[in-house]
Amino acid sequence: MHHEDLRQELALAARSFYERGWMLGTAGNLSARMAEDTFWITASGRPKDLLDTEDFVSVNLQGEVLLAASGRKPSAETAIHQVIYQHIPEARVVFHVHSIEANLCGHFARNGQLRLPPLEMLKGLGVPDAEPETDLPVFANHQDVARIAKDMDTAFTQAIPPVPGALIHQHGVTAWGSDLLSARHHLELLEYCFRYLVQAKALAIGVQA
Repeated sequence: MHHEDLRQELALAARSFYERGWMLGTAGNLSARMAEDTFWITASGRPKDLLDTEDFVSVNLQGEVLLAASGRKPSAETAIHQVIYQHIPEARVVFHVHSIEANLCGHFARNGQLRLPPLEMLKGLGVPDAEPETDLPVFANHQDVARIAKDMDTAFTQAIPPVPGALIHQHGVTAWGSDLLSARHHLELLEYCFRYLVQAKALAIGVQA
């Protein structure tokens, strides 16, 4: 796939997420690896329903800008993508979105972990067990994104999450995959889990207080 085509695919994904209410305003960011040490990431402050190829910036794993259109700078959350690419070699695409359900579910976390519902759909996140007990890591939010990235770096050094995703409290969810399609599927499945938890909580069904 040509680099320009990759940016176009990311722009299409962003449009889809915008239409679902996950990337309203200029919130959220997307990235995809071009090579082991470089990746495209959305430029800062760009509306996600109107992205074109010039709205992506090329950076390396040290966060240095390699290629950018005039007036474009990388997303303020580039450091989060760097951590994922550094720790998870199979990750080729990273999506970070701000959904209502993801932010509500941050309140259900205990000790930095959100227990996902034991649903059959977790198989799509790499959890093969029937009715599994699986936790999604939840990180504290900070105005300085570098602090979030540092927390993630420390946690991922100790253990990679059991599912391809992580939640930032009162901020949003990040999901990754080996390509655009798998990253999208992982994000959709996590969002399904979040909707399930929010509705189960409202109905007081199978969710701890």
